[in-house]
Amino acid sequence: MSTHDAAPAESRQAGPISRILHPIRGRLIVAAVLAGTGSMLTLVPLAGIARIAQIAMDPAPAQDAPWPIILASVACLFLGMALISLGELAAHLADNRITHQLRLQAMQRLGQVPLGWFTSRASGEVKQAMQDDINTLHSLTAHFYTTTGRAVGAIAISVIYLFAMDWRLAIVSLLPFPGFFLFFGRAMKASGTNMEQFVAGMGRINNAVVEFVNGIPVVKAFGATGRAHGSYRAAVDAFADAFAAFTRPLVGSMANANALIAPVAVLGVVVIAGTAFVAVGTMAPLEILPFALVAPGMSAPMLLLHYLTHDLNNAAGAAQRVQALLDTPVLAQPAPEQQQLPNGTEIRMEGVAYAYDGQHKVLSDINLTLAPGTVTAIVGASGSGKSTLARLLLRFFDPTQGRITLGGVDLRHVATSELYRRIGFVLQEVRLIHASVRENIALGRPSASLHEVAEAARLANIHERILALPRGYDSVIGEDAQLSGGELQRVSIARAVLLDPAVLVLDEATAAADAENEVAIQDALSRFARGRTLLIIAHRLDTIMHADNIVVVDNGAIVEQGSHASLLAGKGRYAQLWALGGCLASPEEAEFPC
Repeated sequence: MSTHDAAPAESRQAGPISRILHPIRGRLIVAAVLAGTGSMLTLVPLAGIARIAQIAMDPAPAQDAPWPIILASVACLFLGMALISLGELAAHLADNRITHQLRLQAMQRLGQVPLGWFTSRASGEVKQAMQDDINTLHSLTAHFYTTTGRAVGAIAISVIYLFAMDWRLAIVSLLPFPGFFLFFGRAMKASGTNMEQFVAGMGRINNAVVEFVNGIPVVKAFGATGRAHGSYRAAVDAFADAFAAFTRPLVGSMANANALIAPVAVLGVVVIAGTAFVAVGTMAPLEILPFALVAPGMSAPMLLLHYLTHDLNNAAGAAQRVQALLDTPVLAQPAPEQQQLPNGTEIRMEGVAYAYDGQHKVLSDINLTLAPGTVTAIVGASGSGKSTLARLLLRFFDPTQGRITLGGVDLRHVATSELYRRIGFVLQEVRLIHASVRENIALGRPSASLHEVAEAARLANIHERILALPRGYDSVIGEDAQLSGGELQRVSIARAVLLDPAVLVLDEATAAADAENEVAIQDALSRFARGRTLLIIAHRLDTIMHADNIVVVDNGAIVEQGSHASLLAGKGRYAQLWALGGCLASPEEAEFPC
């Protein structure tokens, strides 16, 4: 169980920020108190200056020596600076702790979510939550509490001091500040309605950038520059509109608010009111000096609270996205006492149905048996559900109805580690990590020796190519290991070979390969597949005509199955496809040969 899962029940009912900050809330409060107390102490010298000035300008003989005031002011200044520094240190240590914890929790959560979850998420969306949003939370955890403490402390001690000096002039000196809050509240209310669109626009830009960069090779190859730029340009234009809608209400209101509490405006109010009080004989001229020194100084903390509110809004959106990532449903794992070991390798799909998000039905009433040592091929038009069928067997997600068994045991009762020891897969989308070729091949068996890794690479027809790399098996993918799509596919085959599973799922493993690589991949797969139970997804019928059982899927249902000869004799859907040339490419792929 993760730290997040172990959080108290009451914190689960709170808002995203409260839940995120729950482990360090006490530390942040202590940091805010330290910073607030320090801020109060650093303002003591202003009172000291006012008092010394009054002593120096008083025509009566001085009865108070200034030195104790000077020493007390200097001591308070340095003590206040020390407390502020301690508060900042405490906040940054708390920030370091929560940032580390959040990234670990996100990593653990992503390691437990169904693999199919990643196919419905843009990489920019995940990157924003794990990197950008956690970085945004830094301003909340490391700076918001201490800065708020300093601002509140400065305002509180100033107000107390002014009222202690003269409550009448104190009230007049504070009159501009209610006006500030009035305009400020209007600005926040107006811009708050557009915050959601603002954040959504940022997310679209993130996704568009990632998609555009990843698609640069295709853009250059096919000259689709204008089309490729379109989605990014649309995201930028939409964000510009959202940004304008977000900031437009702020400009006028905040300009008025800032003008009200500008230091010169506050000083003007103090001087005018003080002059009036002196004129009517209720105050002495020197009694105005503390107000002239302290009241304008309250403007900066007030403005600081405005910027903090803006940061808080950003942090709230970031916290919501991070918390949503941490709340992502995980793939249910059987409890230790419920785990079962499969007895054999027979696979059965019994009444299997699947709907994305519980609404968009993709498969319905699938009943299929994969006998040990046989080859089963799944064919069908693009979008018919054949790849979803393969991913259910790999438990990328669980069926919404029915069950899939391996060796008589429901896959939901098989531990993930045990499942992937028995079922290997080579998919059309190759996924390699930023590590050495050896580490990528040995991903499922980190303890494998170099000899075992090399033997797997030989069987996958990639050993000689790896040796030709600058550092051989120690070459790093994406750095000094620049491999083609077909070569990367053979590396993924070597990874499956090293695991030596009894069941192998191949989902159009040669779709991205050129003719030369396709021959090498087919040769590697044919040698590797001997004696194993195979499930093959293909769109070229001539590659699976020798399969023991060919299953034709259409609109999420099995419409017919049997051997190549029996299906041709039946003159059904398979025979029609065979007569059309045996190519099941999607309409979008029709311009490219199978």
